[in-house]
Amino acid sequence: MIFNWFKIFIYHLRQSKLFSLLNVLGLSIGVASVIFAILYWNNEHAYDQWNPEKENTYQVLNKIGMTGNTWASNSIPFGETCKATIPEIESICFFNNTWYDNAPIKYGNKKLMADKITVADNGFFDVFPFPIIQGAKTNILKEDSSVAISEEAAKLLFKDEDPIGKSINYNTKYYTVKAVYRLMRPSSIEPNYVFGGVRREGDKTSWGNFNYGLMVKAKKGTDPAVLLKKMQNVNFVNRTLKDAKESGQTVEKFLKENGETIVIIDQLKTARLHGTKSSQGINFPEGKGNLQLLYIMVGLSILILVLSLVNYINLATASAIKRAKEVGVRKIVGASKGQIISQFIFETAIIVALAIIFALAIVELSLPYYNTFLKKTLTMNGSEFYLQLILIFGLVIILAGIFPAIYISNFETLKVLKGNFSRSKSGIWIRNSMLIFQFGIAAFFIIGALIVNSQVDYMMKKDLGFSGDQVIRIPFNYPERKQRTDKYLAMKQEILKISGVQNISTFAGTFGNSTNSSSGFNHNGIMVQPRNVEMDFGFLEMMKIKIVQGRDLSPQFASDTVSNMLINETLVKTLNLKNPINTVITSGFGDEKQGNLKLKIVGVVKDFHITGLQDKVPPMVFVNLKTLKWNNFNNVYLKVSPNNLSETLDKLKIYWEKNVNPDYPFDYEFVNKGFAKTYEQQVKQKDLFFILNLVVITIAIFGLFALASFSMERRLKEIAIRKTLGAETDVLLKELSKQYIIFCFTGFAIGIVPAYILLQKWLEDFAFRINVSTVPFSIALVSLLVLTLLIVLAKAYQVTKIDVLKYLKYE
Repeated sequence: MIFNWFKIFIYHLRQSKLFSLLNVLGLSIGVASVIFAILYWNNEHAYDQWNPEKENTYQVLNKIGMTGNTWASNSIPFGETCKATIPEIESICFFNNTWYDNAPIKYGNKKLMADKITVADNGFFDVFPFPIIQGAKTNILKEDSSVAISEEAAKLLFKDEDPIGKSINYNTKYYTVKAVYRLMRPSSIEPNYVFGGVRREGDKTSWGNFNYGLMVKAKKGTDPAVLLKKMQNVNFVNRTLKDAKESGQTVEKFLKENGETIVIIDQLKTARLHGTKSSQGINFPEGKGNLQLLYIMVGLSILILVLSLVNYINLATASAIKRAKEVGVRKIVGASKGQIISQFIFETAIIVALAIIFALAIVELSLPYYNTFLKKTLTMNGSEFYLQLILIFGLVIILAGIFPAIYISNFETLKVLKGNFSRSKSGIWIRNSMLIFQFGIAAFFIIGALIVNSQVDYMMKKDLGFSGDQVIRIPFNYPERKQRTDKYLAMKQEILKISGVQNISTFAGTFGNSTNSSSGFNHNGIMVQPRNVEMDFGFLEMMKIKIVQGRDLSPQFASDTVSNMLINETLVKTLNLKNPINTVITSGFGDEKQGNLKLKIVGVVKDFHITGLQDKVPPMVFVNLKTLKWNNFNNVYLKVSPNNLSETLDKLKIYWEKNVNPDYPFDYEFVNKGFAKTYEQQVKQKDLFFILNLVVITIAIFGLFALASFSMERRLKEIAIRKTLGAETDVLLKELSKQYIIFCFTGFAIGIVPAYILLQKWLEDFAFRINVSTVPFSIALVSLLVLTLLIVLAKAYQVTKIDVLKYLKYE
C-alpha cells in the first residue's frame, strides 16, 4: 500500500513540478529560519549550565543613591562584612572590576601577549568550579602571588613542561602557578589566567569605594529573598546609619536627601539573559545576553514558519480539485476516509523530509555568516538539537498535513465523479483567508524593517555633541600607574613633534563606554551621582565640545588645577542652578587624604553623548588631571592629519613601543568607529529585518503566484466565454485582479496593528528615538500593492491570451 502511495506521489510530483518545487522551497525556508533560532536559543541558554553551583551563586550589584544608576561593582568591607555576619553565605569572591585584561605574560626568556586575564581572590573556584586537572585542588589563590591557568594557556606558554610551581611575570610582578584547570563552555567567564591579589590596601576599610566585582555563593536551600534582605541590612547598618549619624541628621531626613544604596543579586543560572540591566558596569566578561534580540529572532522565525505552513496549506487545498476524482474513485473501490487521510499525510511527510534536507543545507551554507552576525561559533550538533529537529519534523507534518488531508478526504463521492466539486467554495474561503494572513505578515515585516532602519539611520546621523573626525584613541599602558600623569605630560610635546599629529589630549573614559569613575555629592538638598571627567587642558576643544556658559579650563589659571571645575547642562538642570557660574560645590571624589573637595564652577559644557543613544546624557563633572591626587585614565587621544596617515601611524608605533611600554604592541582605534559600537546591536537588528524581509516576500510571492495561477486556471472557460462576448483585455485584467487588491488592503489593515504596538515597545529602549510617522505604513502599503499587481497582472495577462476554441469547442 505504501509503495502504491509513493508511486501516486511521484506521478503528481511530475505533473506539478513547479508547484511541488514552490512547496518544498517555501517549507525549507521556514524550517531553516526556525533552525537558526533554535541554534541561537540553545547557545544562549547553555551559559553556566555546566556549573553545579549556578543556582546558589549570585552576582551582587548596587543601585546607588537617588540617581537610579545600577552598578556591577562593590566595596571590599561590604563583601567581607556580609561573609562574616550572614550565615547563609558560604563563600565570596572579589574580582578586578574590569574582569578581563590583555597583557604580556613572561616565562623565562619567553614572552607572549595573553588575553582574558582575570584578577580574583581565593573564592574564584568556589563560584566557578572549573575542573582542576593539575596542581592544588583547594585554596589555589590563597596567596596573592598565586595564579591558575587554563589548559590551553598552559600548552601555549609551557609546551610540554609541567607548569606547576613555575614562576611567570604579569604586570611587573611574579606569580607561582598553583593549578591548571579545564575551561567549561559556554560560561559567563572564560579566563585563560586567574591571578590572585585582587584587593588594594587602600580599599579595605572604605565603604564608599565601589571598585570591585563581587559574587557570593550561598548554602544550598537558601531563600534568595532572605539573603538579599540580610545583605541590604548590612549596607543599611554600616553605611546609612553611620553616615546619617556623622551628618547629624535623622535616618529619615538623610534618606530623603541622599537616597539609599539598594543591593541587587542576580542568580548565575539566569543572570546572562534575565539579570538586572546595568548600563554603569560590565555584568560579565563574556557579555550579557541580548534577550530582546533572542525574542525577536525566535518570534520572527516562528512567523516565517507559520507563513510557510500557510503557504503550503493554501497550495495543497487549491490543488485538491485536481485530485477530487482520484479520491472519488478510491472511495468507490473501498478506500476508507482514514486511508485517504493517511495517504495525504504520507505525501506531506515526504515533502517535509525534503524540505528539512534543503533547510539543513541552507543552514550549513549560511552558518559562517550567521556566526559572524551574532559573534558566535554555533554548530549543528548535539543530542538536544537532533531531538528538536525530530520535533520540528513531526510538528510540521501535523500542522501542514492534517487540514489538507481531512479537506480532501471529505469530498462527496458521487458529486465529484459527476464533476460537481461542492467543497471548493469553502476551500476558496479558507485559501483567501490564509492569503490575507500572508499579506498581514508581509506588511508587518516591511513596516518593521522601515522603522528599525529609520531609528538606526537617526542614531548614525544624530549630532553627538562632539566630533571624533581623525581622532584616534591609543591605550596608555604605562607600567608605573602612580607616575602615569607625569609621564603623559612629559611626552606630550615629543608626540606633537611627530609629523601628522595635530593635537594630543586625554580624559579618563572612552567614547561609547562612559567615564571610568563616578562620585556622588549633595548640593542644596539634591543628591546626584555625576560621571567624573578627569581631563587634560584642550580636550574639549580638540573634540569640538562646546562651552555654553563661562569658560573652559585653561593653563592660564593656576586655580584650574586646584579648585575649579566644569559641569554639563544636565547637571545644571538636575541641581536647579539658575546661575551656575562661580557656584561652589563640595564634591565627593577626592581620595582619603584629600577628602571632599570644594570646587568652583567656571563653565558649563554643552551636553554630548559619551554613551550610546539608548541612554540619557548623564550629569557630568569636568576637572583637570592635576586636580586629583589619583587618576585612572587609560588612553591618549590624538588628532591626526588624513594626509600620509600610514606614515604618521608608523612613527607613533615606533615612539610608543620605545617610550611607553615595549611589552605592549601599539594599538589604536578611531573614536568614531569606537562610538559606532554602541549601536552595533541595532544595526544587526536592521540587517536581520532586511534579510527576513526578503525571505517573507519570497514566500509571499510563491504563495500569491501559485494561488493566482490555480484560481485563474479554474476560470479559463469563463475567460474564453467573456472574450467570445467581446470583453476587452483591460476589462478582464481588472476583473481578475480586483479581489487580490481587496485581499492586500485587508491583510495590510490586520498587519499594521501588531507592527505599531511591537515597534513602539522596541523604541522604548532608546532615550533618543524617532517618532513613528505614517511614512513607513504608506511605503509598506504601496510596496504590497505594487508587488501584488505585478504578480497577478502578469499571470492574468497570460491567461487572457488563451486560445478560445480550445476551451469552447466541446460546449
